[in-house]
Amino acid sequence: MSLTLHGIGVSKGIAIGKVHVIRRDVLEINKESVTEIEAEVSRFQNAIDLAHQQLKLIKEQIPTNSTVDVTAFIDSHLLMLEDSLLAKAPIDLIYEHNCNAEWALQMQSDEIIQIFDNMDDPYLSSRKNDIEQVVIRIQRILHGHTDISFETALTNLANTIILADDLSPADTVLMQHQGILAFATEFGGTTSHTAILARSLGIPAIVGLRTARPYIKSDDTLIIDGEHGVIFISPDEHCLRHYQTRQNEQKHFRAVLSKIKSSPTVTQDGVPITLHANIEFPEDMEAVKKVGGKGVGLYRTEFLFMNRHTPPEEEEHFDAYLKVINAMQGGPITIRTLDLGADKQILGSHATTCNSALGLRAIRLCLNNSKLFKPQLRAIIRASALGQVRMMIPMVTGFQELTQIFSIIKEIREELQKKSLDFNPKMPFGIMLEVPAMAICTDLIAPQVDFLSVGTNDLIQYTLAIDRSDEAVNYLYDPLHPAVLRLIKMSVDAATKANKPISMCGEMASNSEYVKLLLGLGLRSFSVNPESFLEVKQIIKNSNIKNLTKFTSQTMAMSSPIEITESLKNINL
Repeated sequence: MSLTLHGIGVSKGIAIGKVHVIRRDVLEINKESVTEIEAEVSRFQNAIDLAHQQLKLIKEQIPTNSTVDVTAFIDSHLLMLEDSLLAKAPIDLIYEHNCNAEWALQMQSDEIIQIFDNMDDPYLSSRKNDIEQVVIRIQRILHGHTDISFETALTNLANTIILADDLSPADTVLMQHQGILAFATEFGGTTSHTAILARSLGIPAIVGLRTARPYIKSDDTLIIDGEHGVIFISPDEHCLRHYQTRQNEQKHFRAVLSKIKSSPTVTQDGVPITLHANIEFPEDMEAVKKVGGKGVGLYRTEFLFMNRHTPPEEEEHFDAYLKVINAMQGGPITIRTLDLGADKQILGSHATTCNSALGLRAIRLCLNNSKLFKPQLRAIIRASALGQVRMMIPMVTGFQELTQIFSIIKEIREELQKKSLDFNPKMPFGIMLEVPAMAICTDLIAPQVDFLSVGTNDLIQYTLAIDRSDEAVNYLYDPLHPAVLRLIKMSVDAATKANKPISMCGEMASNSEYVKLLLGLGLRSFSVNPESFLEVKQIIKNSNIKNLTKFTSQTMAMSSPIEITESLKNINL
């Protein structure tokens, strides 16, 4: 009988093969008193310098024909090594406690990780993986491990499945070029850089297995189910045949999907549907082009603000947006302004709040801090002269916020005109419907904006009064709750009546189970993750709007999510 382990599936696909286990020594870090303080400080600084050299060497080894610009991820690690939180704060602790560099670094690392653990946003919380990877690199050097062979995997990895405690972005790309079948790690989350790369590269992957390595040894046969997050160790013949069949079916399905890349997104009864992609980084444009995407419906910009004390300058914003504009080659790009919270204690903020999801975040934070907001607005407005750029504001809750935003935009345009800097005076301006109050008032807000987009992730948690990142209550997070569906329907109908485009960019739009339901609710514009793009497109092309409208009307009359789930099965037949 085969052993089954469960983790978090972060990249779809099935892989069957022999496992290669990467075992890295666990570093034991103890506090030691030191008398030669200056020598200890020098030892720490040398470790930082060597970590710089290592990362630069790894950067040089990345194949030039890589489909993903992984150098951007390595550059972010290099920037962390220059940040005073890692480069200077441990030195202060060495002086303060007369302690060894390892212990000082660990104390500082624990404090930083705690900040990230307290974040309510899973995407931002997962950025702690980058901190951990950089800290481990420095610690290994301090412990005398100065080579980089542990990350470049000198053995032949072709046609193997990798199992490790964690993998860096550099590990992932280098191993992919060696021909690995899949990977599984004991740590990591769905939005870690490594998970994002796995999806972009099309590598089946599972993370968060915790204690997998005691049960798996090198050369064991594994089955990796990246969609469901399941690993089978030494599978029996019945299990093996089942997954071999599924693997062949998936290959056939992907081959079918690849044929629709260039075809129009139109339903069976001739209704055209807008289908765009969500991206996190400029480098994600490779994945968008790979699936034939012609537009970006959500460009998240939070990466520009992370792992630093001071906000990015206008030119840094502008350069990042220009990369996407050039890659999109004339297609529309919707740039969402900063969606962070002061509770996250980034950019030097130390604000506290009882409930971060309801506190000073997103547009509230931006309007409260012009140093964050104005450089980004200026860069977006300038970028509008170079492509089909649209600006989208998250978490708008009232008309007063819109008045403030319009006033700032007017001020910036006047400044740009005085400096003879180009911009598109008719750049479309839109908001995200994430707060139930705004969804209810869509008929009132629609005439004030050029477009709207439903952000289901927050809309669901606010509607149901639950924190989706809280394991004690996240079982209540239900996209099929009647209240959620009614808010979506209300918003779509009101926007349509006002003749204003409305899309959905939340995770619900990327879920194949909900596509037909959303079409039946009247949604005609989707923005989805690149890995879901072709599957969503296929479902749309196989849908009949008239039939779906009838099914959906019956579903909307149901009061129980269980009933709605059963109805959804019929809709998806």
